[in-house]
Formats: sequence, C-alpha cells, structure tokens
Amino acid sequence: MQERKIEIEGINPLELLGINNSKLKLIRNYFPKLKIVARGNRITVNGDEAIVDAFESKLDQLITHIQKYGGLTENNIDNVMVEDPVEMLSGDGSEIIIHGVGGNKIKARTFNQRKLVESINQKSMVFAVGPAGTGKTYTAVACAVRALKNKQVRRIILTRPAVEAGENLGFLPGDLKDKLDPYMMPLYDALRDMIPPEKLLDFIELGVIEIAPLAFMRGRTLDKAFVILDEAQNTTVNQMKMFLTRMGANASYVIAGDASQIDLPPKQKSGLIYALDSLRKIDDIDVVRLNGNDVIRHKLVKQIIEAFEEKQNDEKSNKN
Repeated sequence: MQERKIEIEGINPLELLGINNSKLKLIRNYFPKLKIVARGNRITVNGDEAIVDAFESKLDQLITHIQKYGGLTENNIDNVMVEDPVEMLSGDGSEIIIHGVGGNKIKARTFNQRKLVESINQKSMVFAVGPAGTGKTYTAVACAVRALKNKQVRRIILTRPAVEAGENLGFLPGDLKDKLDPYMMPLYDALRDMIPPEKLLDFIELGVIEIAPLAFMRGRTLDKAFVILDEAQNTTVNQMKMFLTRMGANASYVIAGDASQIDLPPKQKSGLIYALDSLRKIDDIDVVRLNGNDVIRHKLVKQIIEAFEEKQNDEKSNKN
C-alpha cells in the first residue's frame, strides 16, 4: 500500500474535480480499489502502487485535456479512462470483453458495466436493470459472443417480448419474420459490431444464433446456451416465469430491462419488477443496477434521463 499526494497545477482544480467533487466521484468509479481524497489543489491517494501510478497517469491526461481544450466533461473523463492501457482498472486487462469487427475493442466502459461483466462471469443468472443508453444489452451480447467463441456455450439466444411501444406492427409488410426483424434491430446492431456479416448470417441460418420473440421460448429447454432477454420490463409475470423456467443445464441467463419504460397496459404488472422482488434471496442470481453515470450515448441522453426522473419524482411527491 502506498500514500501519494498529487498537486493539481496549471489549471483551476474546480475544472478537474467539478462542483461538489462531481467529476472526482466519476473518476473514483474507475479506481474502486483506491482511497482518493481531494482538498484544495491537492489529491491524496492510498492503494496499490501500480494502481496509484495508473491513477496519476490518467490524472495527468485529464489535466492536459483541460489545458488544451479549456474544460472537461463527463464524456471526456469516460473517453480518457477507457483508453489503453486498460490494465489500470483491474490489473489484468479484463475490460476488453472481445475484439469485434475490424479488431474493434468491445469494452466494459463504465464501473457498473464492469460489475455486469463480473457478475455474468460468476453467476448463472443476472438481471441488468437501468435506463436507456447504459449498455445493458450491448455488454450482455458481447459476453455472449465471447462465450460462444470460447466454446463455453453452443448457441446464443436473444429474445424480446413483442410489446409495441406506441406503434402497431400489424401494418408492416411481409411475413412474421419480416414484421419482427425491425423490432429486433437493436440486437442485430450489437451483433454486427462483434461478428463479421458473412459469419453472422451463417450463425443465424445454422441456428447457432437465434433472435426470436419471447413467445417462441414456450415449451423449450435452453441448455448449453447464453440467453438474453431484452426489454424485460415488458414481460408479464407469467411470461417472465415461463422464460426463467426454460433454463437448462450449463446455461447463462441475462435479463435486461428498464423499469421506467414499461409499455404494458396500466393494470398489467411487469414481470421484471415481480422477478426482482421475488428472486432477490437466491444466491446464484445477481442484480446489477446501472444509472446515468453509465450512459455512453450522446451526452444529452444522460441529461434527458435526469430531467425525466426529476419530473417523475416531482409528480409522485405532488400525489402524496
């Protein structure tokens, strides 16, 4: 263990640390094994020497960014933190989940995304819960592709409940597959980042990768498979029970959902919320909750989520 005092020089410390240490809190998320305390223009760091070295290196990059561009956003912090070397996070480079198309590094880019990867590695069933843009499904798909490449599973199954979010699928031309393919597009998009197009088509044709509505899971036993349920907040309680009880031997399950975007009829209880409440005491099931700090889309997405949450909280308070 080592204690190191780092002086912030050449910039206003507030630009680096943020109001009420808001930016420092985000930086701490990337170094959970360090104790980091800031006072004035000095940061005191305690922890393993190699990780402290990595922290100081990243801090220098952030300061250089401020000097060059005159400011530092949370997106800037995320971008600096996930640049190589990734070893500074855990010491073993595990933030790279897989190398995707064109050698693109598919990484767990935030603290909670790394927690999600760790939970998937350790547990048979994981619930990933959080708002849009936090990488729930994308991270799970990357783990599924890695498991397939490493021959830990024989197939990947991606499924969603066919609940329409304000639109009507019935007017779309074509057969059932043609109607459902646009609805499944987020899953295809993730896979296209990770598997070359020709190989992906082969996998789908051979059934190695299956993308299907939740209703198609009924009556099946899903063994030696990596199974992802997306948009889980739109399952009914019976659908969720049906899906969870399809789990076969040597299967990995990830259930991803956003409890703030339920499109079920008002009187219909969400299977996701019911499952989270019912299964919390089972040891081999984990729940990873992502939040606004994990949003990796445009910076406006995080602000939109926060604005909606604030408005909804105000409405709840007024009702009470």
